[in-house]
Amino acid sequence: MTRTNVTNFRNDIFRMMEQVIRYNDPIGVTTKDGSCVVMSEEEYNGIMETLYLYSVPGLAQEIIEGLNTPAEDCVPESEAAW
Repeated sequence: MTRTNVTNFRNDIFRMMEQVIRYNDPIGVTTKDGSCVVMSEEEYNGIMETLYLYSVPGLAQEIIEGLNTPAEDCVPESEAAW
């Protein structure tokens, strides 16, 4: 993660934001009152999706079991009893 202060960020915001978007390289921006992180929308959405998936009880185990299930043992969705 690139780090900078708010003055430098403000002076070079367009180049820094392009770096964040193009390379998914977040930027930590410090101020006298604290810090923040600027990240791409793609990176943010990925983090939010991961947090959601971790919040569903048992989902991680189901995914692991699914990955370890041979394809011939899988039931097509149209045949599954929901």
